[in-house]
Amino acid sequence: MNIYQNILESKKEGKKLLAVLIDPEKMPLQNIPSFFKKVASSIATHIFVGGSTDINNQTEKVVAAIKNNTQLPVVLFPGDVRQITNKADGLLFLSLLSGRNPEYLIEQQIKSVPFVKDTHLEIIPTGYILIDGGKETAVQKVSKTTPIDQDNTTLILNTALAGQFSGKKLIYLEAGSGATMPVAEKIISLVSKNLIIPLIVGGGIRSKKQLEAAFSTGADLVVIGTAFENDETFFEDLKK
Repeated sequence: MNIYQNILESKKEGKKLLAVLIDPEKMPLQNIPSFFKKVASSIATHIFVGGSTDINNQTEKVVAAIKNNTQLPVVLFPGDVRQITNKADGLLFLSLLSGRNPEYLIEQQIKSVPFVKDTHLEIIPTGYILIDGGKETAVQKVSKTTPIDQDNTTLILNTALAGQFSGKKLIYLEAGSGATMPVAEKIISLVSKNLIIPLIVGGGIRSKKQLEAAFSTGADLVVIGTAFENDETFFEDLKK
């Protein structure tokens, strides 16, 4: 079963999924074996790899090392075309729907075509929606776009539905790396109830309680990154 089909089946069965997000700029290669021993004992189901930037071109090396230390599917979550490597299993083919910068709506996607058209990567069209998480994020700076205010639920919902209607297979609500507040439960609930396709939620989730709240209000897959970067003991709360 491919990655997307597994996500669909899990949604149908009510099984909740958890992705651990690895930022190649923040994960030293020598730390990967010990880090992934903790991942293996946790409820994590997927590994996402990516960041807003990768100045030292570490993505391919990090993905290769991760593949040597886990059987979980490794999915690219790239900040730009330079973060795509054939060593992963899948690729979130992202369009930043919340912004109006053509570079991240379609230009980066066009630039990636010479590589991805011949790759074995499973390509999953994903509508990416940046939600205000209480601080300026790296995504906001790099993309030069503005996140949607959490109180503007109508715009958030309409943006998510526009993504679904235009053929996206996933919608990703993102409060941003290091967000001071996660995507509100009322937003997750509203979007989830109106979507047919699976919903991913990430950014600002730092506790098991927040994770469970995201799941209970409709997230099909939750992404956690900064919480593990700052405190690997968080894995203790998420053991199988």
